[in-house]
Amino acid sequence: MPMQQATTTTPLFVADLTPNRRMSTAGIWLAAGLALLLFAAPGLLLLAPGTMPVMIVLALAAGGVVTGLYLGLRQGKRRERITVWAEQVEWEVTDRRGARTLRRFDPATARLMLTRDAYERTIAIQLRDGEEMCELGAFMSPEDKSSFAKALGTALRRARS
Repeated sequence: MPMQQATTTTPLFVADLTPNRRMSTAGIWLAAGLALLLFAAPGLLLLAPGTMPVMIVLALAAGGVVTGLYLGLRQGKRRERITVWAEQVEWEVTDRRGARTLRRFDPATARLMLTRDAYERTIAIQLRDGEEMCELGAFMSPEDKSSFAKALGTALRRARS
């Protein structure tokens, strides 16, 4: 039976970041157009001399709906988990395919870098440790980035003390 290491401390900060899965305006228009085509295709039977053109249109519309659903749900596996401990910062990234990457940083040397636009909205959050720089939560909205950066900065200050 393998021995497992038990963690006796609790992290100072844990955040699970996931992308927004809301459909964009272009996606809504595309879905509405495909649905309209799907519902209108049987009416083409009255205009077409044969049923083959109608079946082709139905197959194309159904294929478009399935492709749209696949592409929309594909980024569902993508996520980032940031854990701040007193002795280290862990950044675990899961990509669209489900592959995980874990990076560790020393909170004493790690620096939180914020990039802001002309309206003082946070547009990028980077964690820099020496020469290595990683962008955190690139898929988040500026409002979410701002509140996340504030909480992460507070946790990093607590880890340094």
